[in-house]
Amino acid sequence: MSRLYDTIEPSVVDEEMLKKAVEEQGPKDQAGRIAKEEGIHFRDVTQLRLDFKNILKIDNLWQFTALTKLQLDNNIIEKIQGLDNLINLVWLDLSFNNIEVIEGLDALVKLEDLSLYNNRISEIANIDTLYNLQVLSIGNNSLDQLENLIYLRRFKRLRSLNLAGNPIYEDENYKMFIAAYLPELVYLDFRLVDENTREVANLQYQYAIDEIKHNENMAQRKLTEELQKQEELELHKAAYVEFLNGSFLFDSMYSDDPETAKLAYLPGVHLLLESYPLKHYRSKFVAICQQIFENGLKQQVKREAEEATFFECLREAIESNQDKGSEKVAGFEEKKREIFSELHQLTDTSLLETRIAQYNKEINELCDSLMMLELQLLDQLEDIIKDFERNISDMMTGFIEFVQGIYPFTQLDLENNHHEKLLEIAINTLEKVLKNEFVEDVPDEVRMLFVDKDTVVNAVSASHDIHLLKIDNREDDLITRANGWTTALVEKVHSDEMKRNRKRISEINIYIDYLRDEMENLDLPESV
Repeated sequence: MSRLYDTIEPSVVDEEMLKKAVEEQGPKDQAGRIAKEEGIHFRDVTQLRLDFKNILKIDNLWQFTALTKLQLDNNIIEKIQGLDNLINLVWLDLSFNNIEVIEGLDALVKLEDLSLYNNRISEIANIDTLYNLQVLSIGNNSLDQLENLIYLRRFKRLRSLNLAGNPIYEDENYKMFIAAYLPELVYLDFRLVDENTREVANLQYQYAIDEIKHNENMAQRKLTEELQKQEELELHKAAYVEFLNGSFLFDSMYSDDPETAKLAYLPGVHLLLESYPLKHYRSKFVAICQQIFENGLKQQVKREAEEATFFECLREAIESNQDKGSEKVAGFEEKKREIFSELHQLTDTSLLETRIAQYNKEINELCDSLMMLELQLLDQLEDIIKDFERNISDMMTGFIEFVQGIYPFTQLDLENNHHEKLLEIAINTLEKVLKNEFVEDVPDEVRMLFVDKDTVVNAVSASHDIHLLKIDNREDDLITRANGWTTALVEKVHSDEMKRNRKRISEINIYIDYLRDEMENLDLPESV
């Protein structure tokens, strides 16, 4: 099939094309002239038409972040791309192009209306993230599999679907299939799906629909469980105790230990691994992890409560202070109206100048008053922040001290005892090998450990070191993350307060400047 641009020169979506399109579609007459003089920022444009421009490649649209409606129909586009920044897009028209694959739409989660009419698409796919989709027009394409439409069941808000002109449109089961499999659909090919058709369709496809509903329910339950597990994991991470509610850490010491896996082939090691001392060690190890886990969750709840109380105190202090400032400003504005009325009636130049000077003095007094309020608030917030910083630091320090006090795994006699017994078995095996008395069938990599005593001892010690390193690393990770969170939180609180203070001072200065400018520009009697 020949492409349109075999005879037509493709256009490039460049700065010039975009500016021209924005100007043509922008305000007209005087408003248009003003907009042209001042310039229209692409980031403020909400609707854009780029139809009938022989565009081959979608490009240079990254600045149009506020765009809600985009027309790219009647071009020669082959690939959907360059739309990732258009996260506010609600309406997209890509009809009458040369698109073969649906792609590049993942970021458009707000999209409600999508037109891909008259392209070369053979499969509906890759639009899983468009859960707000309500209207899909994909007629006059190459869709030839009715089963592909089952994919659309995931779009619970889809109400209008146009498929006319596709090969599937000629299938005798076309309407019945869609009516059965897409029960939420209201319009098909711009016609209402009547209830009679839906009832007949449901009977015709009853068993298939029941099966697919069962599979969907199973999948939904699995997804829900996975989401719950993920939420639970995130909660545990926030408390720095993930995977401490069980035997994960202990088991990982052995599962990630290649030397233990080799040494497990030696006679007597299996019994050692199943012995009471090691099982007791495991049980005690897991119990201590569980204590840390439970304490971590409790401490996290306390920290969250402390944070909530702190931010509530901040909010109340700021609102109270702002209310006082607003009262002063409101009182001044009321007084200002009276003064301005009085100034317009005065004809005595000397008296007028005296009154203006008095008013400017009152502006300065208002400025000082507002600044004093801000200074009082600054002192108040500083005390609140210091208390919070001390409380949250004490909480985290207490938690870390608890962990360090209950986490003496590296000093447990059972670990050392296990290491010594494993070493004893390995040395005995070495002696048998040297005397040619070792007849056990073991892998070559295990037999290679017994070339000399140093090799054996190093292997057993490496296993022991791996266990200790696992324990130490988990403790270090917990402490580092906990301290890092405390530091980052305190720094953010101070940073946010500094920004608030600067913003408030800027607001006061802007308001005072406005009052002074207003006075200077006041239209007073000409006699002055």
